[in-house]
Amino acid sequence: MIGSHHWVSQSMMVMMMLMLVFFLSQARRAMPCAWGSRVPLLVLLLLLVPHSSRAPVPSGCHVPSTGRASCRGQNLIRVPPDLPETLEALDLSYNKIRRISAGDFAALTRLKSLDLRYNDLSYVDDDAFASNLLLEQLDLFNNSLLTIPSNALKDLKRLKVLSMSNNLYPRSALDGVFGGLKDLEELSMGGPAILTVSSEDFQPLADIPLKKFALKTASSLTEYQPGAFATLTTESLWCDIALDRNPGALPQMLRDLWGKPLRYLRFRNLFEFTYYNHPADIFSNLERVDARELVFFRGKFNENLLRLILLNVQKTTVQDLSFISIDFARSPQRAKPDVGIANLTLRSLVLKDISNPDILRFDWTFTWFSGVSFLSVLNVNFNFVPCDAWKEMRNVAALNISNNRLLDEYIYNELCSYVDIVPKLEEFNVSYNRVTRLRTVSRLTAAWPRLSVLDLSHNQIGNDDNSPCRWSPTLVWLGLAYNAVTTMEIFRCLPITLRFLDLSHSQLERLELSYFEAAVDLRELRLSGNKLKFIPTAWKGPSLEVLTVDGNSFGAIGRGSFANMPRLSRLQAGNNPYHCVCELHSFLREALSKGKLTITDWPENWTCYHPERLLDTPVADYAPWVTECDVTVVVAITVSVTAAVVGAATLLCWRFDVPWYLRATFRIVRSKYRSGHPSGQPSRRFTYHAFVSYSHSDADWVRKELLLRLEATRPPYRLCVHERDFTPGRWVIDNIVDSIERSRKVVFVLSRSFVDSDWCNYELYFAHQRAVGLGFEDVVLVVKEAVDPQALPRKFCKLRKLLSAKTYLEWPAEPGRQAFFWAQLAAVLGKAEKGVQRPEGEAAAGQTPEGQPGGGGSSAVDAPAS
Repeated sequence: MIGSHHWVSQSMMVMMMLMLVFFLSQARRAMPCAWGSRVPLLVLLLLLVPHSSRAPVPSGCHVPSTGRASCRGQNLIRVPPDLPETLEALDLSYNKIRRISAGDFAALTRLKSLDLRYNDLSYVDDDAFASNLLLEQLDLFNNSLLTIPSNALKDLKRLKVLSMSNNLYPRSALDGVFGGLKDLEELSMGGPAILTVSSEDFQPLADIPLKKFALKTASSLTEYQPGAFATLTTESLWCDIALDRNPGALPQMLRDLWGKPLRYLRFRNLFEFTYYNHPADIFSNLERVDARELVFFRGKFNENLLRLILLNVQKTTVQDLSFISIDFARSPQRAKPDVGIANLTLRSLVLKDISNPDILRFDWTFTWFSGVSFLSVLNVNFNFVPCDAWKEMRNVAALNISNNRLLDEYIYNELCSYVDIVPKLEEFNVSYNRVTRLRTVSRLTAAWPRLSVLDLSHNQIGNDDNSPCRWSPTLVWLGLAYNAVTTMEIFRCLPITLRFLDLSHSQLERLELSYFEAAVDLRELRLSGNKLKFIPTAWKGPSLEVLTVDGNSFGAIGRGSFANMPRLSRLQAGNNPYHCVCELHSFLREALSKGKLTITDWPENWTCYHPERLLDTPVADYAPWVTECDVTVVVAITVSVTAAVVGAATLLCWRFDVPWYLRATFRIVRSKYRSGHPSGQPSRRFTYHAFVSYSHSDADWVRKELLLRLEATRPPYRLCVHERDFTPGRWVIDNIVDSIERSRKVVFVLSRSFVDSDWCNYELYFAHQRAVGLGFEDVVLVVKEAVDPQALPRKFCKLRKLLSAKTYLEWPAEPGRQAFFWAQLAAVLGKAEKGVQRPEGEAAAGQTPEGQPGGGGSSAVDAPAS
């Protein structure tokens, strides 16, 4: 912290003094008689103790890491002692520093720029800048130096810019030190105490070609010795010299500037307190001064002085003439001039910040405008343009009459003729006035043959009638910013030849799209700071390249918002209440990725306003999921997932024979429907004790063993077999389903042929469907031949499960064990008479309807399909 080292040193000195007082008090007690002789010693020791009256230095300096430090306006009374040694630029302006000592900048050996303006410097030590050999810019403006600090500058061989004007030294004489500053380019010196300028004052600068030399003297210079300016070689001369009491010095000054490579000559406060009313031509020597630009800043001017200046300027090489902030007044005794100002040829004439508009009327012929190419009348407070003035501006190419008080009726007078005037005028600036109707300006400028640029910004232009306006066909640039256009009627008056149109900050709420379709050459459009609530999708701009719509009220833009602007390359659209939705995200992603459109205010001025959860969130941070905004991705994912699901379903169907099960389910449902019995609801009374399912190869065993044994019991079992009990002419599936549901049990005669029979597979599946919800107690498995459950096809998953989980009956090949098999089968089937009734008209047990004996028949696989 700046000043901390100084505070520590002060604390140490105070402690040392306290210790010294304590030691002396103890010595006095031990040797009271000798105390008197010790007093001088005490005084000497106190004087030897180092002390400092330096106050703590404020620590408000800003020292960034870029090699620059700003201690501006910190009320410092001295240079801070602990500034970084790496500094290259130091600003100590607007403080209260009174003196620069030898060690103040000793550590800043890299310093190149030092600003000490607006302090209270009265003295600079001779060695103040001895260590700052790299110093290039030194500013001592507006201090209290009583002498020119020549000795302090002797080592600054690289000094380029030195400002030491507005100080209190009484003489402007420079010593030989300045002759050694060979790199010096700009020097400003002097102050209110200089009353005399001697001929030898600037002799050390004779061999130094300056770019700028500025001299300030007292309010009334008493003496200017001839030859003072003759020793100068400079491109720009700034004279802050008041000649109220010595106007005769001006011709001599101008005489000393003859033949000099002067390009810029500026007089400030030439007459500070009085108006020049003498007949002598004090500008007579101006004609041989080789200046290209002449400026008069402040001071008192009257018609007499202004006429003298203009008469002499028309004889010179001056190309640019300016009168800025002057105090103009009419001469009390005006005589008709003998010579007019008809030969004034200037590149530019500037009249700026002049409170008295009479400066425009000092010559009612306005001939001094006739040879001007760029005419600027700025803040002169005039409110009308005389008819004759327009006629005299025949060479004006650019006319700037901004910041005045022009009204519609004052800028356009119906009594004036505006045809065949200003034939060369290309740029017309009427900004910062009080024009209210655009139609007024169109009437004024319609016949101007070369007008291309028209600036009407910062006026009061509002609504107008609906009739179209007539414009110069060469008009391509129109500025209407900061007006009060609230409706679309303004578009009916706009020229369609424009390439540039600025309607910023004009309170626009809507756009007239038909105008933009007609303005086919419009390339740059500025609509910032209006009240536009939406961007029309039908907005066409075939040639539009630059568009600014920032600071409006719309919140939605998308990929189609600027689709009809094929050449759009630069867009400024921040500071709008954006709805952060997919449309906005898609637009920005496409614009930023393709690089065709540059968004100039991205991302700092783009903020979300809606939805509420994203309020004040930067649009750059809005990153929705890809599936949320990209329809292509959503479709791709949907198609991929669907394809995967279909593929997986196909694979599963193939793996688990789903098609076969579907066909079987369809057949059983159709059979139930056709038979009139609800699916899954068996009859309470059964017609058969069992339905026997077997293959063709097992038919002999079924007829000769199974049927013969079971139907011969008393009471006999009623068994249903295909070849005997199916109804002729009926659909096979209907017979199978009906027979299974009318049977109390279903007996499957399992063999290797059974597995290969499609009809047996159907009978097994239908039996399984009947058993859903009822368990598998009605299913009886009779294994005639050994079957490996794992060898069964995949569609026999239920059969495999039954073989692994349910007890089955195995037909024994040994005759001695067959009796036990029949006993087991009878036990499984239950009693023969239980729950079974004989159908009406049916033959006795063991007889077929044709009287044939029971048993026998072909396999179900051989049955014809109905």
